[in-house]
Amino acid sequence: MSPAAHRIAPRYVRLSGEIADQAILDHLRACYPAARIAHAFASTEAGVAFDVDDGLAGFPASLLERPAGGVDLKVEAGSLRIRSARTATRYLESPGPPLVGRDGFVDTGDMVERRGDRLYFVGRRGGIINVGGLKVHPEEVEAVINGHPHVRMSLVRTRKNALTGALVVADVVLKAAADPANGRGAELEGEILRLCRDRLPRHKVPVAIHFVPALPVAPTGKLVRPDA
Repeated sequence: MSPAAHRIAPRYVRLSGEIADQAILDHLRACYPAARIAHAFASTEAGVAFDVDDGLAGFPASLLERPAGGVDLKVEAGSLRIRSARTATRYLESPGPPLVGRDGFVDTGDMVERRGDRLYFVGRRGGIINVGGLKVHPEEVEAVINGHPHVRMSLVRTRKNALTGALVVADVVLKAAADPANGRGAELEGEILRLCRDRLPRHKVPVAIHFVPALPVAPTGKLVRPDA
């Protein structure tokens, strides 16, 4: 995201918070070829569950069968659940429901999908866009858009629609060399939409692409998702 990124040469890069899709990992590898690059998954309530440093998005399904570091994992109703000795008891000054289920697992609300011998994060349960009764995880669409060579980052959001209830739209930040002001805006929009149509079901394809100079980022480094 920063032109100054090449001024450092880290030996280790660790991602957490947002989903580490393949485009992000590949960009980091190209930028810091000598670094060990890992992405970690952690829950506020249960702490760090695992980290992955094989250069691939998602995590091996074997982690479900072979717990590591005293952390048990399982997937229930599409949501990743964690059981750990580090799990919190409750939130301070909060009389809300228990954080832990009867089986000792915390429901993270992070939705995963199994593809072969690997599981991939597809988004948050609370951030789903409902398009005529069909579910769309914004992060899944962003991962496809971010795979375009001229895209720096993207944010997928919802637009209200009288017929379907909602439609999918995307705000896209391009790399400096692909400034839409140079007359290539329509061409790049077409390329991104074709990429989405090739890799996503029809209801997940954005109806519009908006090129923006920047995206809102919270102090934690996460994208601000107004519809989540």
